[in-house]
Amino acid sequence: MVAQDAHAHAGPQGFIRKYVFSLDHKVIGLQYYFLALSAVFVGMFLSLLMRIHMIWPTAILPIIGEIKPETYLQLLTMHGTIMVFFVLTTAPQSGFGNYFLPIQIGAPDMAFPVLNMLSFWTTFVAYMVLLAAFFVTGGAPLHGWTGYAPLSALTNSGPGEQLGADLWITSIAIFCIASLMGALNFITTVLDLRCKGMTMMRMPLTCWSWFITAILGLLAFGVLLSAGILLLLDRNLGTSFYVPLVVVNGQIMGHKGGSPLLWQHLFWFFGHPEVYIAILPGMGVASQLLSTFARKPIFGYKAMVYALMAIGVLGFGVWGHHMFMSGMSPYSAFAFSIMTMAIGVPSAIKTFNWLGTLYKAKIRFQTPMLYAIGFVSLFVSGGLSGPFLAQPVLDIPLHDTAFVVGHFHLIMGVAAIFGMFAGTYYWFPKMFGRMMNESLGRIHFVITLIGTYCIFMPMHYLGMAGQPRRYSQFTELAYLQNLMPLNRFITYAAIVTVAAQLIFVINLFWSMFKGPKATDNPWEATTLEWTTATPPPHDNFGGHTPVVYHGPYEYSVPGAAKDYIMQTDPAGVPTH
Repeated sequence: MVAQDAHAHAGPQGFIRKYVFSLDHKVIGLQYYFLALSAVFVGMFLSLLMRIHMIWPTAILPIIGEIKPETYLQLLTMHGTIMVFFVLTTAPQSGFGNYFLPIQIGAPDMAFPVLNMLSFWTTFVAYMVLLAAFFVTGGAPLHGWTGYAPLSALTNSGPGEQLGADLWITSIAIFCIASLMGALNFITTVLDLRCKGMTMMRMPLTCWSWFITAILGLLAFGVLLSAGILLLLDRNLGTSFYVPLVVVNGQIMGHKGGSPLLWQHLFWFFGHPEVYIAILPGMGVASQLLSTFARKPIFGYKAMVYALMAIGVLGFGVWGHHMFMSGMSPYSAFAFSIMTMAIGVPSAIKTFNWLGTLYKAKIRFQTPMLYAIGFVSLFVSGGLSGPFLAQPVLDIPLHDTAFVVGHFHLIMGVAAIFGMFAGTYYWFPKMFGRMMNESLGRIHFVITLIGTYCIFMPMHYLGMAGQPRRYSQFTELAYLQNLMPLNRFITYAAIVTVAAQLIFVINLFWSMFKGPKATDNPWEATTLEWTTATPPPHDNFGGHTPVVYHGPYEYSVPGAAKDYIMQTDPAGVPTH
């Protein structure tokens, strides 16, 4: 481990250096968090417009006006892109990870503070470029968040496929660069800056999840960056990486020899690890909270670490299951099917270990714990439909239906967001020095959990009944008329659930200024962030580097004076 003194930098004085172009990982973590918070409300608003259009296709909305079918596809594209990149990738990893990874391993800062600042502002530029697509001639692209060629590779393939699509691709390319910078920083910090006694197997599972997520990001985002550059070349310089000899509106395009499937392979080689980039930090937070609030050591710590590693490795071998519809060889499909079933094994190990942690525990049902349990619930519920989609013979009839929408929103979307809520309620006292309101937190949890199931569970039934996804309206299709009541129910549930998020926002900002003062360790937890002041000083530990003697989950130790032992407690204290 490298000496940490070389990485120390003086505390900033001016407002710009302290809060805008800050080198402090804690400020950068909060910048990422609030960027994601703004993005999630934009993304939710777009999804609400889509749900309203599905059941009232002729409605004229104030300010927005009429939603045409192409407008619906633009909403769909931007909703998916904002949520996947600027919420699910940004908040759990770059937000909480930046803030708490150095503190949890006893480091004064991230390994490369300037690179850290650059990665945030590059992400911010990417977000602004993406939003700019709404305001250019033709509007936002309509090729879906997956950007399938040749639709995305031709500038005359539809409204929004001109400058809007170029901005969309440019935004994702910029985001990839930011993510690569962040990933390098996380990996170096974990390997080089751990304090004395903090072996890899004494790191909290949150640190392990951020570390493995960073490795996935380093390997995956480079592929997407390359794919995006090739797509820009096809669109603007007349190359033919993704475009075969194709006719658009009766006119032969000046391309030949390209392969639309090449884009699918490159995109999904990034896209499936991206699912785990979104969910692994949530798994780490859930593991941390379940142990803390069950007052028990995490069940099978080493098995949890190896399961995270296995998910990371296997995640790069399953991308073909997104492409069973592409006409791939049955032998390839069989191989991808086997790999997809295999990746369910480490996920199941984690689930059983979470349940083992809760078994016969003295559980404290505080708001962070409720969200951690909610995370496990959503992860399992969404995961159960995964093995169906892993079978080519079942995936082909289900692939373009609402079944898939329900599946991936539960397991990747809302589960990850529940991880973010859990992390927010848990770490808020450390970040802001005050407690969030417990009653508001519980009300928010109940409405959000029930609302989520009311939105996404029925989508599985709609999919099995044959309702296609990506259709802007169903009112004209006779065979779907019996499904309209269920669609209306989903829309009403979505309106209520989105409205409930205002409870969270009020609780968040009110508690920052008016919440009761927090102690240094309000949850009686064991990890290093609870040993320092609240909020933590500029160098995290006020000039002294902690020394670690114990693992991260020493709860309910027989013979100990209290029911938890901090990682920094002297070596003579009894442990498990």
